[in-house]
This record gives sequence, C-alpha cells and structure tokens, in this order.
Amino acid sequence: MTLRNGLDSLLRPEDSVLVLIDHQPYQLANVNSHEPTMVVNNTVGLAKAAKAYDVPTILTTVIAERGGNLFPQIAAVFPDQEIIDRTFINTWQDQKVVDTVKATGRKQLIIAGLWTEVCVAMPAIQAAGEGWDVTVITDASGGVSAEAHQVAIQRMIAAGVNVMTWLALASEWQRDWARAEQAAKVTEVVVQHVGGSGIAYLWEQQLLNTPVPSSPGSGV
Repeated sequence: MTLRNGLDSLLRPEDSVLVLIDHQPYQLANVNSHEPTMVVNNTVGLAKAAKAYDVPTILTTVIAERGGNLFPQIAAVFPDQEIIDRTFINTWQDQKVVDTVKATGRKQLIIAGLWTEVCVAMPAIQAAGEGWDVTVITDASGGVSAEAHQVAIQRMIAAGVNVMTWLALASEWQRDWARAEQAAKVTEVVVQHVGGSGIAYLWEQQLLNTPVPSSPGSGV
C-alpha cells in the first residue's frame, strides 16, 4: 500500500470537496458509537469550517420522506443549497452526487455521515478504488455501535482511506496563521463548537482586554 506522507498528502482547502451524508433523524436515533449531541455539534462545526475556507459542500439524504430531513443546524449553514435526496444507500452510486462532486474539479474527497459502517464506508471505499484521495471525518460520523464504527474505520483504512477528526481537518486547512481572514472565521467556529478550547479563547481575550490594576503607592 502506498504510504500517505509528505507535504502533498496534507489536505488543502483549494483542493477539497466535502460530502455530508444522511445526517437525518432516523440514522441519529440509533447512533451508539458517539454521544448523539456531539455528532450534531461536530458535523455543524465541520460544515461551518468548510464554508469558512470556501470548500464546496454537497448535502445529501436518503429517502428523506421516511428518514427525516437533514439536520436543520446543517441546512442553516447553506440555506440556499439544494439537498440531494437519494434512493441508493451507497452515495457514490448516485450519479447526481458524483456529477456534482466532479463538477467542482477537486480531488481531495472528504466524507462524513451516518452510519459509518454503511453510508460512509461504501462510498469511501468505492471512490478510493476509483482513484480519489478520500478522507473520512470520524467524529462527524457515527455507527450503530462502537464496534460497528471501529470496524468500519479499520475496513476503510485497509482500502486506502485517510481518517481524521473535524478539528484536525480545520487546522490542516488553515496551516498558516498568517491567513488572517480564514483564521478569524475558523476561530469563531472554534468558539461555537470546540467546548473548552472555545471558552479558553474567550477567557484569553477577556484577560488581554482587561487593564492591569494599579498597585497601591504606584502613583498611577
């Protein structure tokens, strides 16, 4: 297997395209690999990070009439965007999704979805076999059990798929804090979706903007 290493193996926003798959009520109801609230939080954080870096994002559901609509928190990030509803369980067999991805001209394909062992594994393995540089965001995905999620990850890695968490991806996209415009946008995402790190950042800003109290007898 070809090792994934070197600078060119890192993900770049200008080469990335994100596909969010089946973040719907029916699937979330039986996610047991993660705390469901965190799956929603992480997926919304991922979506907002993609928007901050102008990464094209494809939203897709499977039979939404029965399985429920895309989580509204995700749809709100892309309010004017069509959500592609499929019948294929394997997203990569849906020609409209594939054509939409290809139209971006990007080759770093990033996938997150529910469930990991089904609706993520199938398109990730197929696309990797077709020559795409595939990355799965594991903490914006989830399976029906911890075992199902982990076995799916092992299966995908064996097929040549890269795996990351959403904050690691955002950091890789940023790469250089001199990219000030993107840094400001992603910092807001961190504040909203990265728990303790977001709170620590706000505290740091509070301290930096708090005048140092004068000491008695200093004459100040």
